[in-house]
Amino acid sequence: MQSTNTIFLVRPARFGFNLETAASNYFQQAIADLDAATLQALAFAEFDAMVDKLRAKGVNVLVFDDTPEPVKPDAVFPNNWLTLHPDGRAVLYPMCAPNRRAERRLDILEALRRQFIVTEIIDLSSSEQAGRFLEGTGSILFDHEHRIAYACLSPRTDARLFADVAAQLGYRPVSFRAHDAHSQEIYHTNVMLSIGAGFAVVCLESIVDAAERANIVASLTATGHEIVDISLAQVAHFAGNLLALQPSNGPAQLAMSQSAFDAFTPAQHGTLRKYCELLPLPIPTIETIGGGSVRCMLTEVFLPAIP
Repeated sequence: MQSTNTIFLVRPARFGFNLETAASNYFQQAIADLDAATLQALAFAEFDAMVDKLRAKGVNVLVFDDTPEPVKPDAVFPNNWLTLHPDGRAVLYPMCAPNRRAERRLDILEALRRQFIVTEIIDLSSSEQAGRFLEGTGSILFDHEHRIAYACLSPRTDARLFADVAAQLGYRPVSFRAHDAHSQEIYHTNVMLSIGAGFAVVCLESIVDAAERANIVASLTATGHEIVDISLAQVAHFAGNLLALQPSNGPAQLAMSQSAFDAFTPAQHGTLRKYCELLPLPIPTIETIGGGSVRCMLTEVFLPAIP
């Protein structure tokens, strides 16, 4: 299946502006008049409201608490360090920013093993020593149904490592390069591409190379995806940062931030509603200071449940 009913999130203990990621994440914006206590309170409120809304829609949401030490300002974005697959494999990924590497927590993986079957752990973290990075589903967009993996290459997404991981997991790799409105490399694939059952949201104008752009269109259409083409202006509001979820009972939900929802046109809303209910989740503080949105906060659990 393309979508899962089970996800996990990490409730941040020391959320804040991460200086180590700011060089490549152009979405991050510091808010000067917010003190640390106020910032943390706002992040907690947004996080808890988001969890409540997801659960109200029937999504199985697991929540793990961040640890106060070491300080991990981006702990709220766990999709970058772990993927969990239907065959029981778990993949630990190499992270670009040194202060994000502490986010990889084996205690979380062990807690998951009490509910789900983990047959193998593939630990790629040693690639950090060689300066090669691949940041989970920030870097890789999995079309699970058609066994294709897409990646926008950047300092955080190494081409050779991506190809190796795709081969290990049994996916056909499709890589390309994408740039924002200022001709800077887009740091993560999941801010300009999202794939659900039957549809794909993609910013085609960000893929400057005509051959690469045509290849992405051909691949998505050949696999039956209706393309919703978003602009770079919409990308700036995280309209590409979405995740389709499938509750056990009820219609599929397309989780996105309120900012992303507001950025879509009425026609785009109409297209997406053919496939999912739209679920806008307000996270303005997390989005602005963290430079990541709803999809970045959600780690999918495809592992088989323990009987």
